[in-house]
Amino acid sequence: MKVVESRLELQRLSDEERARGQRIALVPTMGALHAGHLSLVDAGRKRADQVWVSIFVNPTQFNEANDFEGYPRELERDLDACRQAGVDIVYAPGVDDVYPQDAQTWVDVETLTLPLCGASRPGHFRGVTTVVAKLFLAAKPHVAVFGQKDFQQLAVIRQMTRDMGFDVEIVGGAIVREPDGVALSSRNVRLGPEARRQAVALVQALDAVEAAAASGERDSGALLALARTHIESAPQARVDYIELRDPDSLETAPETLAAATLLALAVNFTPDPSGEGADVRLIDNRLLSFDRSRATEHHPSGDSQ
Repeated sequence: MKVVESRLELQRLSDEERARGQRIALVPTMGALHAGHLSLVDAGRKRADQVWVSIFVNPTQFNEANDFEGYPRELERDLDACRQAGVDIVYAPGVDDVYPQDAQTWVDVETLTLPLCGASRPGHFRGVTTVVAKLFLAAKPHVAVFGQKDFQQLAVIRQMTRDMGFDVEIVGGAIVREPDGVALSSRNVRLGPEARRQAVALVQALDAVEAAAASGERDSGALLALARTHIESAPQARVDYIELRDPDSLETAPETLAAATLLALAVNFTPDPSGEGADVRLIDNRLLSFDRSRATEHHPSGDSQ
């Protein structure tokens, strides 16, 4: 496995591999790799000859300086995980390699970034789309794989890829969960023991709403109230949003649901019962299937742009 720190070197390697007829899959990450990330490597391997992973904690997508500073950085551990997973190249640049000191250019997707995480984290997605565009230009991949847990991010990147004309297939990887159902996240390690136990409220809310929908409940207000009841049963949880959205446009779902609908959650947990420490923000989602033919199109097995 080769570790590359220079954008110019990565571009040179990409040109060489493409000339040899090699198909490249890129898995962009911010490190602190877990089984969810490695499942994206597996998805990339099924679609390409080589899998490249980027490890870069992107400063422009953080709204709070403390969140950026506290984000886990475990490069040597991450590199070991990539070796074991059969990754071919890891791109681990410094900030100056990604953002020149006089950088003035941003990539901004407008409408899709307004609701959900975009409403509470202004500027977050501008940082995401800008860095992803830079990674596409550096690695020149044929395929890029992103996790379905960040549903809005995946939708925004698909839109950006189409709008900018990148010749990259965007694949969504299924959510990987811990034994109790909590979605794997690099942030989980920042939860105290009690907050981690309470985090199961997210998946319990998703399960309860899915079961109610399967039993015939179509009233969006009733489903949202059911989800909120489960989340608010966790004493250390503070709801950021609980919303039902159209999975394509991310527009608010109608009062009476009839087609596939995204249930999206964002919850802040105080890591310690005393209230000490910075909140840890967890997100999760579930696609509710009302129209079976449409829901199939959005299953997280991965689809192209």
